[in-house]
Amino acid sequence: MSEEQVSFRDRPINMNEKGGRKWVYAKKPKGKWYFYRTIVSIVVLAFLVLAPFIKYKGYPLILLDIVNRKFIIFGAIFWAQDTFLLALIMLSFVVFVIVFTVTFGRLWCGWLCPQTIFLEMVFRKIEYLIEGDFRKRLKLDNSPWTAGKIFKKVLKHAIFMIIAILMTNVFLMWFTGPQQLFEIAATPVRENLSSFLIMLFVSGVFYFIYAYFREQICTMVCPYGRMQSVLLDSKSLIVTYDFKRGEPRGHKKGGDCIDCEQCIAVCPTGIDIRNGTQLECVNCAACIDECNNMMKKVKRPPNLIRFDSMENINTGKRLIFTGRTVAYSVVLILLLGFFIYSIASRKVIETTILRTPGIIYQENADSTISNVYNLEIVNKTHENIPLELRLLSPKGKIVIPGGNIEVKDQSKFESAFILYIPRDQITSDKTIVEFGLYDKDKLVEKYTATFVGP
Repeated sequence: MSEEQVSFRDRPINMNEKGGRKWVYAKKPKGKWYFYRTIVSIVVLAFLVLAPFIKYKGYPLILLDIVNRKFIIFGAIFWAQDTFLLALIMLSFVVFVIVFTVTFGRLWCGWLCPQTIFLEMVFRKIEYLIEGDFRKRLKLDNSPWTAGKIFKKVLKHAIFMIIAILMTNVFLMWFTGPQQLFEIAATPVRENLSSFLIMLFVSGVFYFIYAYFREQICTMVCPYGRMQSVLLDSKSLIVTYDFKRGEPRGHKKGGDCIDCEQCIAVCPTGIDIRNGTQLECVNCAACIDECNNMMKKVKRPPNLIRFDSMENINTGKRLIFTGRTVAYSVVLILLLGFFIYSIASRKVIETTILRTPGIIYQENADSTISNVYNLEIVNKTHENIPLELRLLSPKGKIVIPGGNIEVKDQSKFESAFILYIPRDQITSDKTIVEFGLYDKDKLVEKYTATFVGP
C-alpha cells in the first residue's frame, strides 16, 4: 500500500467528521454463510419465543420469577438460597464466552446475539421488503416527501412498533410465565396501569433501538467489541482478508482483490474488512459471501475473505487450540464439573428455624420453659411433600398450629411454632437444641437453634 493510501480511523465508522450520525445502508446479503446464519437465527428466535410455553413435567422449561425469587432453568428450581449456584452459572458463562472468543473470535455477535438476530433477520428483512435494497433505500431517504414515501415509511415504522410490542411481551413471559401475562392482558388497563406503562416504555426502547440506534449498540454500547481486542490473538479464528493473495488491489495490479468494495457495501456495520480486525466486526460472514460471489464473476478462486487466523495467512500453519485456549477450557470444565456436583448434591428441602425476635421465654405452670420460633421450609422439587418436625435433643415438645406440615411443589411453607422444654433439661441461659425434619420415618434434614431460658 502506497503512502498516500495509508489512513487511520479516529472515529467510529458510523460517525462523520463533525460527530454526527452517518447512516449505514447495508446491501442485502446472499450466499452460503447467510443461509446457514438464517437457519441458526430461526432456531434462536423459535427458542426465545417458545421457551416460556414449553413444559417439563408440567412446569415451565425456563422461568425467571424475580418477584418471588424463584428461577426455573431447564426444569431445575433455584431459590434465593441457591444464589451461589446462580453465580456459578454466570461465572461459567463468562469463562465460556472467553474461551469461545479466544478460539473463534466474535462469532457470538454475528450468529447468536439476540440484538443482531432481531436487527438483521427481522427488522432489516422487513425494511428490504418495503423499501428495497440499499440503493433504493438511499434514494428513498434522499428524495422529497411524496405520498409513496410517506406510505412506505408509515407502514415500515408501524410494523416495527408492532414487532417491538410483541418482543416486549415475549420478553416479559420469561419473567412472569405465559398464563400470568395473558391474565394481566385480559384485565382492563386501568387495573394494571403501571404494568401497561412499563410494557409501552420497554416497547418504545426496543423500537428506538431497531428503528434508529441499530448497529450503534454493537459499536458504541456493547463492551464485548472492546473485549475482543484483549482476547484475540494471531491464532484466533476470525473473518479475515487474505492480504497476501489480494494485494495489490485493482483489476490490473496483480492481486486477486479487484477493489469492487462490495464487502463494504454488504457489511451491517459499514467497515472495510481489508483493513484488518476492527471492533465493529461481528463476524457475520456477509463479506465472505459477497466476495465469493464477485470472485466467481471474475473467475478467480473463492475465499479471498474467509474464516481464518492471521497465523495461517502469514505462515500457512493452522492451529486453533493453543496453550491459552486449553488453559481456559480446563478452567471451564472444572467450573461446569463443580456446578454439576453442586446441583446433584444440593438439598431438595431447605429449612430455616429462627427464634421469633422480640419475644422472650415463658415460664409455664407445668415446669416447662417455652420459646417461639419461626419455621420456613422451601421445597425445590416438583412434588408435594408431607413432613414432620421432631425435637432430637434435649427432651421437649413441639406445638405447631394445624399439626401437619405439607410443603407444596416449588413452594414455601411458613409458620410459627412453640417449643416446650422441661426446666431440668435447661443447662444454661442459651441451650443448643437440635431439630429433625422427617418425611415419614426418613430423616430429611437436621437443624440447630438456640433456646433461651432463665
